[in-house]
Amino acid sequence: QVQLVESGGGLAQPGGSLRLSCQASRDTLDHYAISWFRQAPGKERERVSCISASGGTSYAGSVKGRFAISRDNAKNTADLNMINLKPEDTAVYYCAVRAFTCGDMAAHYDNWGRGTQVAVSS
Repeated sequence: QVQLVESGGGLAQPGGSLRLSCQASRDTLDHYAISWFRQAPGKERERVSCISASGGTSYAGSVKGRFAISRDNAKNTADLNMINLKPEDTAVYYCAVRAFTCGDMAAHYDNWGRGTQVAVSS
C-alpha cells in the first residue's frame, strides 16, 4: 500500500553520526506509525525506534540517548538521526509502517523498504 525508500546509510567511524531518511513515494503518512528496524548478519531483525501517528516515540534500550526519530508528514518522510555510533550499530536499516500505533514486532508491520546499509568501523 505504501512504497518506502530508505536513504542516508553508509560508512561511519565510531562516535560519528548518520541521518537516515525514509521516503514514501505516493501515500501520505499521517495515519501511520513508522518504525526503523535493523538487521545485522546472522541476527534477527530488531526494532530500534518508532514514531506513532500521533507523534509518540519509543526506542530500543541500546539506542536511547543516541538515536532520534522524527517525521514530516507534509514531505511524507521519517528520519532517524543517529549520533555516537558504535560498531554494534552496523546493520541494514529498514523503514516500516503500520496503522496508527507502534508495534514491537516486525510481523506487525505491513510495508517495508528495501533497506540501507550502515557500517560503523574505524
